[in-house]
This record gives sequence, structure tokens and C-alpha cells, in this order.
Amino acid sequence: MRRGAKIGIVGGLLTAMMGAAGYGTYNLYQGVSGGNSGGTTVAKALPTVTGPPTAAEVRKTARDFLAAWAKGDETAAGALTNDPTTAAAELTAYRQKAHVTSLKLTPGVPGGAEATKVPFKVAATLTYDGKRSPWSYDGSLTVFRGATTHKPLVDWHPSVLNPKLGEGESLETGKASKPQVELVDRNGKALDATAYPSLAPVLTDLRQRYATKVQGGTPGIETWIDAGDGTAGETLHVLTKGKPAKLRTTLDAGVQAAAEKAVKQRSNAGVVALKASTGQILAVANNPAGGTNLALGATVAPGSTFKVVTAATLLEKGVTPGQSVPCKQNDNYNNGKMFHNVEKSQNLSATFAWDFENSCNTGFISLAGKLSESSVPTVAHDVFGFGQTWNVGVGAFDGKVPGGSGDEMTSEMIGQGQIQMSPLNMASVAATARTGLFHQPVIVAPSLIGEPIAKAGRALSPNADASLRSLMRLTAQQGTATTAMRGLTGTYLGAKTGSAEAGTEQPNGWFLAYRDDVAASGVVLQGGHGGDSAGPIVADVLKAARG
Repeated sequence: MRRGAKIGIVGGLLTAMMGAAGYGTYNLYQGVSGGNSGGTTVAKALPTVTGPPTAAEVRKTARDFLAAWAKGDETAAGALTNDPTTAAAELTAYRQKAHVTSLKLTPGVPGGAEATKVPFKVAATLTYDGKRSPWSYDGSLTVFRGATTHKPLVDWHPSVLNPKLGEGESLETGKASKPQVELVDRNGKALDATAYPSLAPVLTDLRQRYATKVQGGTPGIETWIDAGDGTAGETLHVLTKGKPAKLRTTLDAGVQAAAEKAVKQRSNAGVVALKASTGQILAVANNPAGGTNLALGATVAPGSTFKVVTAATLLEKGVTPGQSVPCKQNDNYNNGKMFHNVEKSQNLSATFAWDFENSCNTGFISLAGKLSESSVPTVAHDVFGFGQTWNVGVGAFDGKVPGGSGDEMTSEMIGQGQIQMSPLNMASVAATARTGLFHQPVIVAPSLIGEPIAKAGRALSPNADASLRSLMRLTAQQGTATTAMRGLTGTYLGAKTGSAEAGTEQPNGWFLAYRDDVAASGVVLQGGHGGDSAGPIVADVLKAARG
């Protein structure tokens, strides 16, 4: 008989002939031909019952089916379905392969628009290798009227056995082929998406990539989905846990908890923290946690936070912090695009240090003549690691500094144009500024990743490195980052704000900073001024992460 929904054609009219028999059963009645008592008695045809099953039929069919199933009478239960042979076989396999030793099925009450759908509760006991375990879950079945039998029948699918089963799938209980894998932080503390919701996609990605590579542990006894080809699918129940193998990450549970709390200050926010001296990722958090992974995957302009890279380039070209670089309210370079300033209007007595700490766009643009079209992209590649493949250990954006001439060149100098970055990328920029040498971010050991780790072509020159750190300290202590960084102390302390125009009413707010050996960056889409929006998020993460 064909599987699937087989609702009878609604066409007949139920009449008073139903009588008191109920459940669609009718009595035959007799008529007399020939007009006398000696005539021939003729049995008239049984009326055909059509249309959806009645509420009483739905309840009785579901009750009888569940009772037969629970009793272990798979043949009787199968006979109440539209596919008796298949149903009986799959019911038998459920009991035998899943090692179900006792079963209680409690029907619920259908209602609403789905009057033919009956919910029920499953309370099973599984026994394997001397281990007993109760297992409860919710199920459902659908009753319809057979197109040929006109009887109420259970529409048979494997999902009647368990809602997660698809066609051709079954349940199996046994010793797992491999130990479970537990993801832990750098100190061995367990990580899970319940405690750290932003990590849900990250942990899933890590399991898919590395679960088979992890050594150690002993397998437990589990109930899983058998895909029908011998492939073990999702584990639905664990009878005994065994000893899980541990997949160690570079994350820090304490810093992660602080990051999860910090991003809740703003919607559409993401933040990443790194250990500056190694590039190891300490925390990844997003708000909303289940939305776009801004922290690792954002592809938006970083605004003035990118001036860290531009400043490093200019410092290596001979520009000094104390050099006079007037900050005009509006200015262009070589009759190109007109730029303006967000944070301050103008300061014609400004130095390069003042321009950096107050994020003066026009001051930076005025220095374009000291650079070639390739200057900033080359330093971005050779010193800060962009333009290479970052094998982080989890899905992440590598950053993009395309370079260009004219207005594209000047736009990229202040983090606009075609530049694209994520908080992970800009946290790496902060880390490189702190140490002078690029360390590609990773979330697990490079030996586990098994792919080449991006390397810097060279370190930032010592003089440029020292000057860049002094500029970033000034920004944290008396520039645009002062409010956000207030109260933070450290041997090494630096920050940079950014407000990136994104074609929206409010620019995207950016912030990067470091405190001793911890670097972090965050973005708030349409957050406005980076020091006000992303700044407090990054600062809270740095407070929790002592380098």
C-alpha cells in the first residue's frame, strides 16, 4: 500500500444510518422484493464512509495503536496503519535494535486545526550490556481515513517512533564507535553553548573539523540514529557517558564570560580578544548570540581603527609623532575627494600625534604624498599579515586591503574605501601594534589545524614600533579612547577608536585596544562614535583579561 498521507476523498454524506454503532460501523438492513412475505430477501449494500475520521475514530485508533505497540504486539499495531508490513518490521526493529525492554505510551488530546494529529509521551527503558536507562520524549502520529479500506488508520512513517527519524532511518543502542568529545578552554574547563551562547556555532564548527582527530577517552553506551547504510547519525540518548576525549581550545572561559556579558550592552555587536604574544583567541562574542557572527565574519570597513596600520606605514616613511601636521576641518589631496572630520573640527597647530589621538582624517590625508599606491597594502601584508590565508581553526574572514590609486588610496588610509575587516582582524592589528610582530590568530593548536599558519614577512621597525605604541597610549589616556579606557592600567596600554561610514544614518562604531599581553577589538553596527559604542565593550573584556 502506498506510504504517505492517504486522506480519503470527501464526497459522501454521512446520514442517520450511522445509528448507535459508532466508529463508522453500520448494520445491514433488509428489503423485500415481490411485494409479499414470501418474496426474496435482498441484502442492500453497505454505505461507503468517506471524509476525515471523526474525533472518536481518531482517539480510538491512536489508543489502540499505542496500546498494541507498548504491549509488544507489532503485528497488531502494524495492522492499524496504512503500511502494515513496513510498520510491523520497523516497530520490531525499534524494540530490538534500540534494546527497549519496557515501554509506556500515553496518548494526548488532539485539538485545534490539527484534529487528526495525536501527541503522545514515550517513557522507555533501554537495557544494554547490563546497563539500564530511562528515556522519555514526546512523539506524535496522524490518523486519516484509508482511500480503499475507508477505515481510520495511522499514517506510518519512522517519525512515529521518534520525531527525529527520517525515511529509511532507525534507532540503535550500543557501544559508541568513538568517545564523546568535550570541548574545553585553555585551562581544561568545559565549554558549552548553554553557558556561552555566542560559542554555539564555533563549538559546532570545531567538532565537525577536529572530533575525529582527538585522542584519548573511552566510548560510552548510546542510542543513535542509524542512517540505514551503517552510518551512525545523531546521538539521541546516552545510557553511560564513558570518558570523553577533550578537544582543547585557546579560549579562556573567564574572558569568554566577560565578553558574553559585555556585548549585551549593544545590539548588533561583536568582540574578539587575543593573547597578543601568540595570537591565541581568548574570547569570541556576539549580540545577538544566534545572529550573524560579526566577531569572526564581519566584512565591513574598520574606519579610523585602521589608522594604526596607516600610522605604522607613515612612521616607517619618516613621519614623527611631533611633526607638524595641521588638522583642517575639510581637506582633499591632489584635488581629489573632499574629506571631513568626525571627532574634532580642526586644529591648525596639530602634530601627527594629535591627529592620531584625536582621529583627524584630514591630517592623515595630507600625508598621502609621502606614500605610493602600494605603501599601505605592502605594510598591511608584510607586517600585519593581511592578503594571506588565515587558517584560524574555525570559519573566519581573513581581512581585505585591496589598495588603489587616487580617492581609493586616500580612503583606505583612514579605513574606508574597499577595505573590509572583522573584529578578529582588528584585534590582530592591535596585537601586532603591541608586540611589533604579527602572530596569526588561532583557536586550537596549529598542529591540530594541520594547515599552514600565515607568517609575517617582517617585524615592524623598532623605531616605528615604539612610536606607534606611544601614539596608542596617548589615545587611551588623553584622546578619543579616554572615556572607555578610564580605570585601566598596565605596563602596555593603547587604544584607537573608529567611526566607519556605511551608507546608513549612523556609522559603524569600532574600537581596538590592548592591555599588556591581551588585545581586543569590537564593532557595533550603526553604533555611531566607536569610543561610545564599541569602546565600553572592549574595555570590559580587557578588565577581565589580565595579560
